[in-house]
Amino acid sequence: MTKGIRILIVEDEMITAADIALQLTKLGYEVAGIAARAKEAMSYLEDNPPDLIIIDIRLKGETDGISLAAAIRAQLDIPVIFLTANADEPTFERAKAVKPVAFISKPFKKLDLRHAVALAADQVQEKLGEEEQNTGETKEPPFILDDRIFIKEKDRLVKIMLEEILYIEAQRSYSRIYTPEKEIFLSIPLGKLLEKMEADFLIRIHRSYIINLSKIEAIEENQVFIGTKAIPLSQSYRDDFLNRIKKL
Repeated sequence: MTKGIRILIVEDEMITAADIALQLTKLGYEVAGIAARAKEAMSYLEDNPPDLIIIDIRLKGETDGISLAAAIRAQLDIPVIFLTANADEPTFERAKAVKPVAFISKPFKKLDLRHAVALAADQVQEKLGEEEQNTGETKEPPFILDDRIFIKEKDRLVKIMLEEILYIEAQRSYSRIYTPEKEIFLSIPLGKLLEKMEADFLIRIHRSYIINLSKIEAIEENQVFIGTKAIPLSQSYRDDFLNRIKKL
């Protein structure tokens, strides 16, 4: 299924990148953007994380494609497809350790691209389906009060106190709430959910994350830790986050 699958292309050869984008569009996928460098790709991830990323192993610049993929996978569970042109054995082993969905040789063949992306897209859809089934996804919008949220599960409303929330993660057009006891999948985008919740201790620190300030255990330069979960801290939200921390 191609509907709704957004793909980021990270390739420093613009002709190749444009060709890939054209082929993906013809196949019915949405191209989230084209990045030529690792830093540019990370900016795309902060603004609007895609469902799948195609990365050239031999990116120019300080960070190659393998290191970029490793950094992404450490923070976000986004499938990666590698583009490679005659990679030597050590490079291949490094790339394999990142656990990509597939490798596509350069110059790429349209059929290889189609098959690799279809495989990854199926995994994205299957994962979303499993999460919806296993975490109690509800089609009903949540009912939010000042200090609690009511979520419909089957034929009853289940209460979650806002202070119990550890963090909330965006999952495409869904939001997933994490508490110490359970996870709840909601059919509402993260931004709209935050608009409805007016608790001062809930703050957005990344395009894909809202956290509970009272649950923070450690802070690093670009990460916040809640339990064992390392949550990325976006540069665009950093100043507001630090100001809010000082007021605690």
